[in-house]
Amino acid sequence: MRIASNKLIDCIRFYHAELSNIYDKNEIEAIFYLVADHFLGFERTKVQTNLQSNINQSDLIKLYQCCSKLKKQIPVQYVLESAWFYGLKFLVSPQVLIPRPETEELVDLIVKENQDSVSFLDFGTGSGCIPISIKKQIPSAQVFAIDLSGEALLIAEKNAANHFTEIVFVNADILMDDFSIKLLNKQVQIVISNPPYIMSNEKNQMSQLVLKNEPHLALFVEGEDDILFYKKIINACEHILVSGGKLYFELNPLTANLVKLYTIQSQLFLEVKLLNDMSGKTRFLKAIKK
Repeated sequence: MRIASNKLIDCIRFYHAELSNIYDKNEIEAIFYLVADHFLGFERTKVQTNLQSNINQSDLIKLYQCCSKLKKQIPVQYVLESAWFYGLKFLVSPQVLIPRPETEELVDLIVKENQDSVSFLDFGTGSGCIPISIKKQIPSAQVFAIDLSGEALLIAEKNAANHFTEIVFVNADILMDDFSIKLLNKQVQIVISNPPYIMSNEKNQMSQLVLKNEPHLALFVEGEDDILFYKKIINACEHILVSGGKLYFELNPLTANLVKLYTIQSQLFLEVKLLNDMSGKTRFLKAIKK
């Protein structure tokens, strides 16, 4: 199938016709707005007010090729190699998770509550969207980020450079008993993590777009302990987190209470709270160290 003409309205119609078996109408519209912004520099309002405008042939080909990739069920963020997060545009690839709105909520909470904090550490940083967003909002802070994947850290380092933020990145496996947090040789005031938390038995409920494209290393907890990553980070807080420092987690609502219970049983914290996201799901944990 070809695009009927060079008019923008026909490009939109083409996307709806080609992608209707994969996405619903609203999702296709949202995707097209991202594509138009990326290739044409058209924001949403400009798309809506230029429906009868003609697109040059070069851009038309880009829109067509993009749609062909989307039809293969590749997420639009990976096709465009970019994703928006907390008002910033991040480089993404299949080596890192696509940033989620829930994680934006976590960053917003941290930024609002910790303007005077001077040091932050993010476990499992992926694209670097959490530490970079925090550094942009609190420029005076020292920000550290850890990830097991060297490929992910290369993406995160590029993002940090693109946003002119100085982040200390560490390649380490937090599941190792002697993992390399000692490289920091210091304590921090804020510890953050959005670790792998999807249980293996949840795979059959997940979108094929996610399963086929996003890195399973960053998504799934392997083995029998569904909160293993949380436990390791909580244990590490004994040495890493200063007295009065705060721990923030993004959670799987299905295991949120288990994480809270383990946090309390660690006896490291004065206060442990579960918080809901905007959709009302139990999504975050906040704890203050003794």
